[in-house]
Amino acid sequence: MQVSVDRDRCCSSGMCVTNAPAVFEQDDRDSLVRLRQTVLLPEQFDDVLLASELCPGRAITVTGDEPARTGV
Repeated sequence: MQVSVDRDRCCSSGMCVTNAPAVFEQDDRDSLVRLRQTVLLPEQFDDVLLASELCPGRAITVTGDEPARTGV
């Protein structure tokens, strides 16, 4: 699974950083999203997917297969 961002679409809401701070940060100069990493660990998927869904600018794209769920 990989994540990418479109800084041109970012509106600096901070929803990405709030929901997945290990993956996203806001640039100190312009407050736009920056990636801390592009390849996701399985345990980061849900938080990054939520950040993507909550992003008002639709600036976050998650690609690749969703990790297999274990347990119920």
